[in-house]
Amino acid sequence: MHPAPAFRSDEDWLALAGTIGFAHIFLAGAEGLMVVHAPVTRHGDRLRFHVSRANRIAPHLPGAAALVSVQGVDGYVSPNWYAAPVDQVPTWNYVAVEIDGIVAPLDEAELLAQLDELAAVHEPRVNPAAPWTRDKTDPARIVALLRGIVGFELTPTAIRGTRKLSQNKTTADRAGTVAGLDAAGNVALAAAMRS
Repeated sequence: MHPAPAFRSDEDWLALAGTIGFAHIFLAGAEGLMVVHAPVTRHGDRLRFHVSRANRIAPHLPGAAALVSVQGVDGYVSPNWYAAPVDQVPTWNYVAVEIDGIVAPLDEAELLAQLDELAAVHEPRVNPAAPWTRDKTDPARIVALLRGIVGFELTPTAIRGTRKLSQNKTTADRAGTVAGLDAAGNVALAAAMRS
């Protein structure tokens, strides 16, 4: 995470990770460094995720110390957007969360709860009129699909978050960056800077 205190805030970073819902999960093991990309959900003070049972990282996850990286909005910032561009260099604005923790396997009921939570968080965003729920799928099909995935829970030991949104710049530079991002089509990052 970026070391500058200007980019830190007191917020529920674990909740943000669950809202974003997708993470890179890293671990170092006997076979070297590994990463898996997985949907994550928040369950109390923990994160849950699932991966393909065939993924090479799956057998190494139980009991492992892992690093979860969750990326929010991000984008390139041009020096041309600043009031005095000659004194600046390009940079990148972003929102990101890193979570260290220990991984444990989920049982079938916990895995189903993770899948249900995943749908509960994301379905209203993509299909608000008729969100998918597990009861729309044949239970026998659910059982068959569960054979192909394995679920895990990460108990955090450390959580770090960064909101690098030009807080260290002047009001004029921030306004220029927001206008530049809007013009470039990165309206999500511009909106994050406004809030």
